[in-house]
Amino acid sequence: MRRLIEAGLMFGNLVKVDSPALVERYNRALMHLTGRTTALTEFHIDISGYSPEVGDALDDPLYLNHNGVNRQFILLTTQQKTAPLLGAKFSTSRGILRQFIEENERELFALTARDAVAGELLNSVYDVSDPARLFDIHTVRIEADTTTGTVREADRLAQMVDRFMTEEDAWYDDVLIADMISLSKKTGDVVRNPVRLSQMEFRQENFWTAHFGGLYLFRTQADPALIRTGDDPEPGTLPIEAIDITDRNRVARFLDANGMAEPIVKARGLDAAAILRQKMDFIVVDAAQDAGLDLTGATRRDIRGLARRHGDRLPEAWHGLNRLVAWAEGTGPWPQISSDHPSYFLSLRAADTPDKDLVNMLLAELAPSDIRQLFICHKDLFYRLYRDWGETKKTYVVDFLTREYQVDKVGARRALFGHEAAMAEPEPAPAAPEDLIRRVGPWGAVRR
Repeated sequence: MRRLIEAGLMFGNLVKVDSPALVERYNRALMHLTGRTTALTEFHIDISGYSPEVGDALDDPLYLNHNGVNRQFILLTTQQKTAPLLGAKFSTSRGILRQFIEENERELFALTARDAVAGELLNSVYDVSDPARLFDIHTVRIEADTTTGTVREADRLAQMVDRFMTEEDAWYDDVLIADMISLSKKTGDVVRNPVRLSQMEFRQENFWTAHFGGLYLFRTQADPALIRTGDDPEPGTLPIEAIDITDRNRVARFLDANGMAEPIVKARGLDAAAILRQKMDFIVVDAAQDAGLDLTGATRRDIRGLARRHGDRLPEAWHGLNRLVAWAEGTGPWPQISSDHPSYFLSLRAADTPDKDLVNMLLAELAPSDIRQLFICHKDLFYRLYRDWGETKKTYVVDFLTREYQVDKVGARRALFGHEAAMAEPEPAPAAPEDLIRRVGPWGAVRR
């Protein structure tokens, strides 16, 4: 993993905490939330204030996420909004924290100038030892304040100011005036500079959770389902259909029935052939690893040269994508690729729905050979799989992500997953008629 860290692909963009003042504030917040402190004088924190170094020192990787349910957080600076979230147990947590910071950026900037802000992502569930409890999670709200209670005291002062301005005899209330003066020394002028954090509540209906070996929960669809990646929970123990991720036909039916995925070659605004060729290169890399070839410094030309020389040894997933490229470029017929074909999920991306990020995460797990999408959409799984890769693949992957992704993350994400506004259908390449495609699905009938 050292190679990933040195390349900035793991623990990248964390916020460094190395000044005595920030360390002291962090320890105050840590004591406030957990009753513990750290003796470290330098460490790094993610968007939630979690530090891998502090977790290691405390021998507790969940020191801010007890039971992996209601995540606590420590904010030392608004710069944390661009940091990753390490050890996420729910796919929605980072987005919620970022929205909270951005919505309250001005107030948080003022508060963190003097103190740390500590808080918690709260829902009605404190324990998920029973998978059915996941269905009790519907909303997440945020509670936050400084370690000295600045926000709470500012609310009190604001109420006193209202009394002073509205009650007839308040001008003569010496106790009220004395209390206002005392509180204002802690909070500042709340009339000119209100210190209030927006009360934010977030819906959490569809999400991924790391609990029970990994679950994708889709509840708001017309055809709801839970897709499990481990052995738990047992089918029939939940209020909706549980689908094993290895049951490719049922997963494909679910995505198709709810209009949640679309074929890359039919997506607007994409260079579909280029994206598919890159996925083919990743498959060649896997084959090269199995053959013990050295890919150090290998370029796209080198990878595709290997494909030409050893095409007969490449798996069917590569050949399926190759047929799709031929169709996209107008040099081949429409390929009939069923849902149990190894290239099926490689050929899809999420449709433009509110759950597109979650669907792309699911597709990354269904087709892990696409290491770029895996790294972007499901880092937890990427790191777990990386540990078991051979040196050939590790070297290539680190070099590729550094060279092709790190230099323009936003552009790469837009090129792969962005959705353009609707427009007239482009002229199709030689293919099956559109009415047939609509009847039988993007690549052919989804097996029932």
